[in-house]
Amino acid sequence: MHYSFLVQAYVWGEATPPPHLPANLARPMCALADRLGQAPLLPYSAYVLDNWYRIDKSGPIDLDNIAMFQNFAGGEDENWFVLVHVAIEAEAGVLLDNAARLVDVCENGNEAEAERLLREMFEAWERIYGHFARMLERCDPYVYFHRVRPYIHGWANNPALDGGGLIYDGMDRYEGKPQAFRGQTGSQSSIVPAMDALFGVGHSDDPLKSFLDELHRYRPVPHRRFIEDLAERSTLRALVTASDNQGLKDAFNACLEQSARFRTRHLEYAASYINKQAGSIAGNDPDVGTGGTPFMKYLKKHRDENAAQVL
Repeated sequence: MHYSFLVQAYVWGEATPPPHLPANLARPMCALADRLGQAPLLPYSAYVLDNWYRIDKSGPIDLDNIAMFQNFAGGEDENWFVLVHVAIEAEAGVLLDNAARLVDVCENGNEAEAERLLREMFEAWERIYGHFARMLERCDPYVYFHRVRPYIHGWANNPALDGGGLIYDGMDRYEGKPQAFRGQTGSQSSIVPAMDALFGVGHSDDPLKSFLDELHRYRPVPHRRFIEDLAERSTLRALVTASDNQGLKDAFNACLEQSARFRTRHLEYAASYINKQAGSIAGNDPDVGTGGTPFMKYLKKHRDENAAQVL
């Protein structure tokens, strides 16, 4: 986490980003990334998942009891932006735990227990929205765009790096060629992809799907394995489709609509915090996400495909 912050600060801490990452940063960053099975720059896991602590060690993981280990510029807006994500991830533990339980429950054909678990997940989604709704309390869109976002971009499709990426000095395996790694983005979170895997939500084969497949490699290895196992083993959609239990079907659709709603909320915040902002900071394009994509178009399509797959 600390090294990835150093890398981002070196690249985006000046008005003109350098074309090279020096060897004394490139080599240890790549060594750490190799050990973790991730790309050698700031991922969502380092920015959010591994970047918080409890103020009261015996207290809960909520917004009144967590703080950041590391930030770039400091200040309430930057901290709050990350900590809201931490609170959401903590609340989503119910979704992921119940997803694993549902695999076994569906294999046993236990419709009553499947319905109960789905209803628990619906309530967890409601608590997640409670955290999401608090973003504006202490994170101003203008401040976020101009003071927080500039540091968390990657190198892919970034005009400030001539669109070609960053050269990692001292790394023979890259042969002196620019590397176009994608920046950290909330789309690297494992919550929604895990729900897609559980509920059998598919996405059409287009540049959006290719982007989502690519982002999967930026997640921590255990997260990838969990999502892949869910996609392989989940029979939830088949169980609900074959059932005459309307309560089960309603609970299934309600949860599916919750993840579509989450994508809608993400889209709304992306429009407010990024797309409606403007600035001349190098690499901080309001039309391109930190992952290097035309995010508004992608988020809308992702949301619509999710909503279209209710039963």
